[in-house]
Amino acid sequence: MTLNRTILDIHILQTLPPSNLNRDDTGTPKSATYGGVRRSRVSSQAWKRATRTAFAGLLDSSELGIRTKKVVEVLAGRVLALDPSMTRVVAQSLAAETITTATGSKVAVPGRKSKQDVEDPAAESTYLMFLSDRQYDGLAAMTVEGGKGGDVKALKDYFKEKENKARAKQLVLTEHSVDIALFGRMVADSTDLNVDAAAQVAHALSVHAVEVESDYYTAVDDKNTDAETGAGMIGTVDFNSATLYRYAALDVNRLQENLGAGHDDARPAEPTRRAVTAFLEGFITSLPTGKINTFGNQTLPAAVIVKLRSRRPVSYVAAFEEPVGVGEEGGFLRGSCQRLAAFVPDLERSFGLADGPEGWILRVGKETEALGTLGKSVSLPELLDSVGEAVAARLRPEGSGTGSAAAVDSGVTEGGSDIASGSGA
Repeated sequence: MTLNRTILDIHILQTLPPSNLNRDDTGTPKSATYGGVRRSRVSSQAWKRATRTAFAGLLDSSELGIRTKKVVEVLAGRVLALDPSMTRVVAQSLAAETITTATGSKVAVPGRKSKQDVEDPAAESTYLMFLSDRQYDGLAAMTVEGGKGGDVKALKDYFKEKENKARAKQLVLTEHSVDIALFGRMVADSTDLNVDAAAQVAHALSVHAVEVESDYYTAVDDKNTDAETGAGMIGTVDFNSATLYRYAALDVNRLQENLGAGHDDARPAEPTRRAVTAFLEGFITSLPTGKINTFGNQTLPAAVIVKLRSRRPVSYVAAFEEPVGVGEEGGFLRGSCQRLAAFVPDLERSFGLADGPEGWILRVGKETEALGTLGKSVSLPELLDSVGEAVAARLRPEGSGTGSAAAVDSGVTEGGSDIASGSGA
């Protein structure tokens, strides 16, 4: 049986003036060699983090998660909100017991960061833990129910009952937030709580060779007198400028499964549609904030191509394996668009994809005119509406091929491990 899968490809061309969005340990803009030349690079983690940050203005806080080592502190705050009669220390002790039971993760009290700290810090997990707002609320309710006004021993006895312990673990397996469903979660001590990511985000690469430049700057001491010449501070900051190719793939079936896993057998299309459009808008319009105050590089994409596929994701980065040269009048954008306009039809015709994917084009300026043949021209609001409706139509039960089989075979199921490895997403 052929499964009707739904894969969303997002391709972006974006120009950046002098900037340093994402730097390495020496402060230099990140780079990579591709096609035999050095390219500007912005890591996938940096742009996933920017996308997650953008969700704050696109989704309600109840649909989002919190990724932190301070899980005990966060849960204790929810416990105190439900039972203000408890002290902070008691609430933290209860929260630590609940976190350990629900996630299998160890927590420990870190050393004081300052001698001036009046209170001991709350216990922390040994790695970043990603839990949804609703999961925290559910665990807080169980903590108050089993803790009986602040009795840690009573809570331990409560969780010794298999039914209660299983319910705590089930809470962490359900009510996933949109960002957990999209970017995945790894719980190092309980692999059964892992969530496979629905989204893949590529490292953004410049379509041309790039050289790093340095800005030598000085700062003047406002209190200097006329007799005190010279700068109060001097330094250098590295930067580059580039036309970037950005790419992301979204397995909509996996996203729907992650959002509905364990608590919504019907898996309605509306929550998935809302998550898809939030990811689409967040990824398109977001920007990593590295050195943003120094360079003010507040640009938006010049061109966005969105394809809705039924088999597997397809990146167009190979169009730029041979670096784009500077145009006759300068610039790389026009040449990049012409390169894509020739490459995409050839690729899709060669692999039998020409009649398959729905496509939309959001573009700005004459330099992008060559892309007009690759899809329906739309504005950003029109793009979000059109993609949202197309996704919802595919996920309706009568035409749906959703389910674990469709999601697992999507080729977009890796990536849940980035949470514990120090990911910026």
